[in-house]
Amino acid sequence: MRIKLLPSTFDDQGVAALEQRLTCFLIDDSVAVDAGSIAIALTNEQRGKVKDIIVTHPHMDHIASLPIFIDDLYPTLEEPMRVHATPEVIELLERDVFNWNVYPRFSDLKNDYGPVMEYVPIPIGQPFSVAHLTVIAVQVNHIVPTVGLVVSDDRTSVAFSSDTAETEEFWKLVNSVNHLDALLIEASFPNGMARLAEVSRHFTPASLSEELKKLTHNGMDIMAVHLKPSYRQEIVQQLEELRIPGLRVMEPGKIYNW
Repeated sequence: MRIKLLPSTFDDQGVAALEQRLTCFLIDDSVAVDAGSIAIALTNEQRGKVKDIIVTHPHMDHIASLPIFIDDLYPTLEEPMRVHATPEVIELLERDVFNWNVYPRFSDLKNDYGPVMEYVPIPIGQPFSVAHLTVIAVQVNHIVPTVGLVVSDDRTSVAFSSDTAETEEFWKLVNSVNHLDALLIEASFPNGMARLAEVSRHFTPASLSEELKKLTHNGMDIMAVHLKPSYRQEIVQQLEELRIPGLRVMEPGKIYNW
């Protein structure tokens, strides 16, 4: 399985930087998990391949360029873009984004080939198919309806925590997988901002360290993501000081193979 955290920040020369402001993971050049930077960081070839987008929750950094992505592709889509989300998240996307005020309701529109976007409701706790992948979603502990995921192909399983604080169902799911190759888990704020992390339901390195004690698998890569850019260096240092085997910070733009 090939996974890339798409870049969302660029320096003065237009080169992708390490700061992560938007969230979008590209799997095997064909499936996206969240869509924060999907419209700005895909190559033209990848734009033609991605037909499935899993939205874990409706916060702006996870959906920011989803409407623009579909808008860009509108005249050329020969099949609808499939947006996979829980019914609660679909309702929020229709109410708050694709509402004819912020952006057109693409689920009601057609081009010369037919519908351009369709919602695919995802179940909780039951496997479902997205392209060539099998996915299981469970609720995690965030301030809006949010799911964590385990994504598998014939050989590899990778877990995505999405945005969360202390949670239980996610770890039950992750620990039930026969073999886990990688865990992508958030670490949003430095330890000195623990109170803000608590009320916004995110992890600090310290709280992440405690949460990882619930993990029963050993030997997988643990990739920290969703570092707030203003505190990135501080968070990176605090994560390194934990000295947790396999734990490192995921780099935007780098392809990881599991």
